[in-house]
Amino acid sequence: MTTFVDRVVLHLQAGDGGHGCVSVHREKFKPLGGPDGGNGGHGGSITLVVDPQQHTLLDFHFHPHVKANNGGGGAGSNRDGANGKDLVLKVPNGTVVQTADGEVLADLIGNGTSYEVARGGRGGRGNASLANTRRKVPGFAELGEPGDRLDVVLELKSVADVGLVGFPSAGKSSLISVMSAAKPKIADYPFTTLVPNLGVVQAGDETFTIADVPGLIPGAATGKGLGMQFLRHIERTSVLVHVLDAAAPEIERDPLADLDAIEAELSAYGGLEDRPRLVVLNKIDIPDGRDLAEMVRPDLEARGYQVFEISAVTREGLKEFTFALARLVAENRAAKPVEEPTRIVIRPKAVDDAGFTVEQDEDGVFVVRGARVERWIRQTNFDNDEAVGYLADRLERLGVEAELAKKGAQPGDPVRIGEREFDWQPNAGEYVSGPRGTDSRLEELDTRPSAAQRLAARKARRIRNDDEVLHMAADGSVSTVANANVPVLVNDDEDTDE
Repeated sequence: MTTFVDRVVLHLQAGDGGHGCVSVHREKFKPLGGPDGGNGGHGGSITLVVDPQQHTLLDFHFHPHVKANNGGGGAGSNRDGANGKDLVLKVPNGTVVQTADGEVLADLIGNGTSYEVARGGRGGRGNASLANTRRKVPGFAELGEPGDRLDVVLELKSVADVGLVGFPSAGKSSLISVMSAAKPKIADYPFTTLVPNLGVVQAGDETFTIADVPGLIPGAATGKGLGMQFLRHIERTSVLVHVLDAAAPEIERDPLADLDAIEAELSAYGGLEDRPRLVVLNKIDIPDGRDLAEMVRPDLEARGYQVFEISAVTREGLKEFTFALARLVAENRAAKPVEEPTRIVIRPKAVDDAGFTVEQDEDGVFVVRGARVERWIRQTNFDNDEAVGYLADRLERLGVEAELAKKGAQPGDPVRIGEREFDWQPNAGEYVSGPRGTDSRLEELDTRPSAAQRLAARKARRIRNDDEVLHMAADGSVSTVANANVPVLVNDDEDTDE
């Protein structure tokens, strides 16, 4: 079974906001109760938080679909809907959040660091919150806003001070097991280490972490072997240690050739040229290994490397090597700038920033873009004429209609806001209160007879003569015409037909 996962794809769905409620207070002896529709609750958000107890992304490997709770809908008597519960996902230290296209959204380093990756939708306002001096009893409410829906890629890059690199079976796992309390798998066959191992090392007053990266081979930077999967784990290291096998049984391999091959892969991966290097000649407890180490040491020192001859079995030379690592780590930490708390940057809106833009695309459609206007579109119930009229009033107050006219839009031209496209009709006149759910400014667009007109037609049909039928035109007007099914009596004296 998989025990270490350092890359997963998460399918996230934040909670949707609850719809607002349309309600009018009705109580005996209180004919003017007024609107009392409550607001919808906000949808739950999804937040990533660094937890020191997490060391792998295994949980997300088995549960890649994450969904937060939706907000509750509003109700009468000014009852607001419940907010959806936020989800907190615990991730290891060093997790990088990316889009599917590779854009980095956040680099989570440090215990407690959090990032809101998917925001829940806003709850819609009920008609009680929408009432004003003009619309005393609104017949509409806002819809809840959908929550964010996106796919993100989580990559784990281990946070370690020292990274051990080398060919398979060079003794990296044995070295980290004697330097720290880590207990990696150790065996006498290549690619024993399949996952990075982390250990904490104490050297005097200095404490640092060391990472054992799975064995590299030529071509690792292009995906050969296991190197491409785990090279990312040495990106954050301050010091790189080449662990060379001084007792390699292969005739065609020698420590110098191994060093050149590993350096070629690190150069092909990129971004590691400035890291200080140390070279460790391991397995000097074997007679042939000690002799080979003494032979190649002058050549390595001539290249500018600091070389240590050690044995992970007998721990010979381990103390000097550990304190040398501690000095390099301390120098690197001292050279880094002092970390300061995150500064809060306030960026006020520009004086000429209206919060939206209007552009005409190549199809002749005027496209209005802006976070506010697009949110208004998502929260509008287009089956309710009064809600549509309220949206038109908001767009006019914001200056959208003036900007459309400035861009050359004519009545009847197509306009697109968000996912809605409609023919632009400039807002004419002011809102006049009427039956709830209606707007007199939209009557010319509605050819359906009103309820009062249909009621008058039914009453007229009950008292019509047998020789007449009623005809109701599209505008709601009622007229009578002769009934063709009733025979008409003709006087014989007036009949001139021969």
